[in-house]
Amino acid sequence: MTGNGNGTALITGASSGIGAIYADRLARRGYDLILVARNRTRLDDLARRLTDETGRAVEVLAADLGNKADLGRVEALLKADASITMLVNNAGIGATGPLLVSDIDRMEDMITLNVNALTRLTHAAIPGFVARGGGTVVNIASIVGIVPEALNSVYGASKAFVLALSRALQAELAESNVRVQAVLPGATATDFWGLSGTPLEMVPSEIVMSAEDMVDAALAGLDLGETITIPSLPDTADWETFEAARQRLRPNLSRNRPADRYQVGRA
Repeated sequence: MTGNGNGTALITGASSGIGAIYADRLARRGYDLILVARNRTRLDDLARRLTDETGRAVEVLAADLGNKADLGRVEALLKADASITMLVNNAGIGATGPLLVSDIDRMEDMITLNVNALTRLTHAAIPGFVARGGGTVVNIASIVGIVPEALNSVYGASKAFVLALSRALQAELAESNVRVQAVLPGATATDFWGLSGTPLEMVPSEIVMSAEDMVDAALAGLDLGETITIPSLPDTADWETFEAARQRLRPNLSRNRPADRYQVGRA
């Protein structure tokens, strides 16, 4: 890899959509890249274009993160390559239909990719970031992490996991120089919709953001020091109110007796 002040960003799901745009934007910010996805042809085409346009060093790693051996290769790279300063956990799959009519094997594949692979890659990257005195993990979650009833229940639950993991890591790493950002896009114009069973044309255009705008907003949020970035949320005070309400619940979530409304007597 070419030496540079920013280091190297490893991006999963990088062959198209949000991941490919992250690759473009980070290369233009001076990062070298490691692009991970299943489609080697698309990765090679993107790598050539970005190298030609930005002069950055771009490595490709064709891997299916749902395959344990392939996932292990990416984990090993994250542990071994000290040039890596950023991990963008973008790879994921979704669904839009209810659990009642869903293919349970596909739901399991979703959990494997959205939850297990993301967790293992994060675990592989963070010790090195801590040891080297800094690094950034960007986890692409979704607004369904807050409103899981909006789409498929398993998809919503998987993205709620990504949000919860990110928040917990932010607390765990508060004394380090490692940053964890969770990005919660709303509906975004990518092939997610078609692959998930709902053509993009069927989604109301007034709620669909372009992938370019989404990534640019997410990076702007990172620059602003946001730990949670919701690209379409007009007023961050709304998120702060939501978070304040959650914190108000905290002292009463674990007590030594049931709440009085349950009328459960103490022995």
